[in-house]
Amino acid sequence: MLNWAYPVAWPEILALIFFLVLYIGFALRTRRLAAPLGQRGWRLSWKLALRLLYFGLLGVALLGPAYGVTQQAVRTTGKDVWLLVDVSRSMDAPDVAPTRLQKAKAELATLISRFQADRIGLIVFGADAYVQCPLTYDQGALQLFLSTLQTSLLPAGATDFAPPLEIALDRLAKLQPTATPRATALVVVSDGEDFGENLEPTLRVLARSGVRLFALGVGTLEGSRLPKSKGGYVRDARGRDAVTRLTPAPLQRLAEQTGGQYFELSERRDEFALLVNALNRLEGQTEQVRSVSVADNRYRYPLALALALLVFDIIITVRVIKP
Repeated sequence: MLNWAYPVAWPEILALIFFLVLYIGFALRTRRLAAPLGQRGWRLSWKLALRLLYFGLLGVALLGPAYGVTQQAVRTTGKDVWLLVDVSRSMDAPDVAPTRLQKAKAELATLISRFQADRIGLIVFGADAYVQCPLTYDQGALQLFLSTLQTSLLPAGATDFAPPLEIALDRLAKLQPTATPRATALVVVSDGEDFGENLEPTLRVLARSGVRLFALGVGTLEGSRLPKSKGGYVRDARGRDAVTRLTPAPLQRLAEQTGGQYFELSERRDEFALLVNALNRLEGQTEQVRSVSVADNRYRYPLALALALLVFDIIITVRVIKP
C-alpha cells in the first residue's frame, strides 16, 4: 500500500499556485506578442505539459512516497548519570548570584536537556540524603523535580558526602547485570563543605565499581555571609557573622580517586561547559541492536525522473514566434 511520509500542507499548495500563476502569465504574454505577427504560439503547449509533469514529480518526491516495508537495525547506546545536589544551608550563600543553589539549578536544567538519550537520576543531600528522582528518560519529570530543590528539603545539620554516594552505589548494585554494564557517572554539585567523619570506605567501593565521579564546586574562595530567611545573617558560636566559603579539596579528592574531574562554577570561573563536554566524552557502554519496521521511502524514483525531464527541457529549445 502506498503511503506518504509527509502530508500535503500549505507550503506545497502555495508553491503550486505560484507556479501556475507564473506560467499562465508567461503563456498569455507569449500569445500577446505572437498575435500582431499573425501567430498563435501553439508550440508552447508541449513545453507546458512537460513542465507540469516534472513539477508534479518534484512535488511527489517532496511528499515522500513510501511503498512496502523494510527491516532496519537500530543500534542504541546510553549511560546513567546521577546528579547529587547539595541542599544544605550553605547553598543559600549569595557569592554566586542569585544563590549557589539557584545558579546550580539553572545550569543543571541545561545539562539535562543535553542528554536526552541517557537516563538521569537526582539525589539530594545535606546531613542526610534521599532519591528525589530515580533514573529516568522523562525529561519533563526530571526538570520538575529539579525546579523544586531548596535548602529546606532536609533538616539542618552538618553536610556529609557519604550518604548520597552510598545511595548511588546501592542503586547501581540493584541494576540487573548485563553482558556489558552501563557506563555510570556521578555529578556531585556542592560548595565542598564536608563534615562527615570517614569517607574512605565509600571511596574505595566507588573506585572499584568503575563509576566516574565529576565534581562541580559552586561558590567562591572569598565566600560570603549566610542570610537568614527572616532577615539578618547566621552567626557562629562567638556571635560573629558566619562566612561560608567554597572548599574545593574534598571535591577534588572525590574526582581524583574515581578517574573523574573537578570543575568550578562562579562569577569569575564558569567551567560548566567543560563538565558537559566531559560527560559527552563518556561513551555509553551498553549497546542494543534491534530490528524495526520502516516504510520504504521511494522518493528517489520521481526525483530522478523529474531531474531528467528538467534537463531535457533545458536542452531542447523551441522557437515560439517565427520572424
